[in-house]
Formats: sequence, structure tokens, C-alpha cells
Amino acid sequence: MIRARRVRVVATLGPASSEQAQIAELHRAGADVFRINMSHADHGLMRTLVSRIRAVEKDAGSPITILADLQGPKLRVGKFADGPIMLADGDTFTLDADSAPGDQNRVQLPHPEILRALEPGHRLLLDDGKVALKVTESTPTKAVTVVTVGGKLSDRKGVSCPDTLIPVGALTPKDRADLDAVLDADVDWIALSFIQRPEDLAEARKVARGRAGILAKIEKPQAIERLDDIIELSDALMVARGDLGVEMPLQDVPSLQKRITRAARRAGKPVVVATQMLESMITAPVPTRAEVSDVATAVYEGVDAVMLSAESAAGQYPVEAVATMDRVARSVEADETYRSILKAQRYEPDATGADALAAAARQIAETLSINVIACYTSSGSTVLRVARERPTAQIFALCPRVETARRLGIVWGVTSMTTTPSDDLEDFIADAGVRVVDAGLGRTGDRLLAVAGVPLDTPGVTNVLQLAFIRSRDER
Repeated sequence: MIRARRVRVVATLGPASSEQAQIAELHRAGADVFRINMSHADHGLMRTLVSRIRAVEKDAGSPITILADLQGPKLRVGKFADGPIMLADGDTFTLDADSAPGDQNRVQLPHPEILRALEPGHRLLLDDGKVALKVTESTPTKAVTVVTVGGKLSDRKGVSCPDTLIPVGALTPKDRADLDAVLDADVDWIALSFIQRPEDLAEARKVARGRAGILAKIEKPQAIERLDDIIELSDALMVARGDLGVEMPLQDVPSLQKRITRAARRAGKPVVVATQMLESMITAPVPTRAEVSDVATAVYEGVDAVMLSAESAAGQYPVEAVATMDRVARSVEADETYRSILKAQRYEPDATGADALAAAARQIAETLSINVIACYTSSGSTVLRVARERPTAQIFALCPRVETARRLGIVWGVTSMTTTPSDDLEDFIADAGVRVVDAGLGRTGDRLLAVAGVPLDTPGVTNVLQLAFIRSRDER
């Protein structure tokens, strides 16, 4: 399926979109990647969703990408004896290790590792920041706080610790079990939540062993502080603006979004922007003007993908939400300003042969008005280098492994497809030419750019750039 846009659309599946017919409709409307949120899906439901997506993929005749999003460590307060309490500014309130139900003065924080890590001056944000506390005294078993933003607090509300380096890994026991399950189901990407440091990626990478790409969700201040190291150890990034906006000042989120997306592009790693992009479409058939501008801003920034969460998972208008994303992206990409922004953000290629060839491919395609850059790629690295250049030409990824073709579905501007494994460069070029003609992007005799690594089927090698002519099927 050749999309009429370069940015990709990620749609979260849920009660409003879990049936096979609904998934197919979302795909037709423009969804390129389907996200399964493991905070809400058990292993049985996850396997069912994967099976239904693969059935839609078979009917569509083109690879579809699946992203499994692990829950990560969820911090919550305990329960209250007599229901919700009201905290006023200036009140003293204690979080402790006592399992007894809470009251107006205290409640359990059933996370001893957090209590040990808290220090005077640290902030605690409860219920998505609706209540804010500041630690005044701390011991390994309790933290005495003063209320800086009052409000209602009830059972099991979430806790964020923006100033505290949490001394636990990003994978909880639930996440480890979920990781094994999604890998067995052959998902393409695994998103890790609440990453704080590059070490948080190590365990998942060790378990995955290359069977799925690892996507780091940036949603904590500690991750921003070590962003470059996290980018280096991840395969892709997500700007998770929901939790990022809770733990950091809201006014800082737009600039952080730009910083993260540009750092990812510089590194040649796919980047996804997520959270509340079309939030009003959970209950309304059309978005607000501000939401359209938000989506457009991300597309102008050159991100690889934009994501729908509750809009497609539980909203009343999931197909309309995907279609709206598609229309906004296509409108932005048709704007002359879009191309000038991408050009202004272009980075000098790294001093490697592969990056130099990718930059040359983009420049030659633009100079000669070539419609397609065809890449033969076993691991996907060739395509990532070309996509980093944000060329005006379509990027065709011909992959001998279906796993690679699926994984590339999250990458800007890439149409991925499977091909027969080959060790002959001319066969690859001939095959690419036929596909270009079949897609309506060229005719026999048109020029085509081919990028590959010779010998073919050697992962991580990009050493050939060839200008060729499209041959007819009879000439193959």
C-alpha cells in the first residue's frame, strides 16, 4: 500500500477497535502501525489482536507494523479508610510504609524503594499533578511532606517523582512476563515506559536479542538529562507528552518535543509524538483547531510518526480520528513550507561511506527529479540512513525478511515490501523497477536510484549507489 504521505500514523487498539473488521477499516483510513497497550491487554487478548492484525495484513498484501507498549513501573498510593480526603495548601501529610488504611494525615506508599530514595526538597505529584507535595523530612520508612497544591486524593492514585532517581529498572515482573509473551507473538516493536537512564534498556535488549525493535518512551526528567545516551542504546524514541507534562512544567513540553525529535533525527532513529493529539475526538466527530495545529506542528517538525491513544482505542470515532490524522499530514506535506523546514533541519552526513551514499542518493534524486529511491535491505539500516535525509523521492524498501519489512513501517517516507532473497544486484534493480511501475510511480525507461550493500543480504553494509533505468517485465 502506497500512502500519499510520508509521516506514519500509529493507532492504539482497544474496546472500540479490536475486531478484525474494525482493524481493517482503520488500516484503510490510514493507520500504518497498531499499538497494543499492555497496561490493558492480557496475554490472551494480545495474541488475539496480533492474529487479527496479521489477517488484515494478509488481505491487504502489504506489511503492517505492531507495537507492544509495556506498562512500566506504576507508582500508586494505598487505600483510605473512609474514602477520599481533601488536602489544603500548607497541610502536613505523610507517606509511609504502614499498610493500614490512610486518613487525613497519612497514607501508605507501597514502594519501599521510593521511600528510601526521597530526600527533603523533592516534589511528589499525585493524580497526574492535581495534588502536589514537597518532602520536608524523610527516613527509609516514611516521608513527611507539606501540601503545595491541594485537592482531593483517593484510593490508588498515581504518584510521580520528578526530582527522584527511582532505584529500580524500567522492567517490572509484569513487564518481564509481557515482554516474553509479545516476543513469542512476533510483534515488531516494544515500547519501554518510564525510562530514566540508558541502563533501563539493557535488560529488554538482552531478552529481545534483535527479535523486535526497542523504543524508548521519553516521559521523565531523568531521561532528558541522559537523552543522548538513551538514543544511542535505543532503536526508536517516543515523546510521551502525557507523563512528561506531569513531571515537568507544561510550558517546557513543546521545546522538549523539538529537542527530542531533532536529536532522534540527527541520530537516524525513528521518533513518534504521542498523547492527546486529537483528544476531543474521543467524544466528538471533529477535532479542535488547536489539536489540528498540534498534529501539524509535529508533521512540520519531520517526525516519523504521530500517535492516537484513547481516540482510536476507546473513542466514539476511531476511524474518523485516523482519517483526520491522514488529512492533516497530507495537507502539511503539500505545503512548500514543509520542504523548506526539512531542508533547514538537515544535518551533515556522518563521516561514513553509508551516510555519504544516502546523502548523495537524496541529492541526485532531487537534481534529476527521480521519483523513487529503492533500497535492498536485510536489517533496515540502509533505509534508516536514506530516510534520515528526508528525500523528496519515495523510499522503496525491498526486504528479504518480512520481519524487517514490518519493522520499517514506523519510519518516515518508507514503503516496505518483501522480496525474494537475492545475491544479484541487477535482479534487485529489475525487481524494483517493476514494482515502481506497478505502483504508478514510474514508467519503463524512467530513471531509478538503487541503494544497497554488496554482497546483498549482508546486514549493516551500504556501499552501492546506482543510477539505472526501469526495464519492462519482458526485459527482466
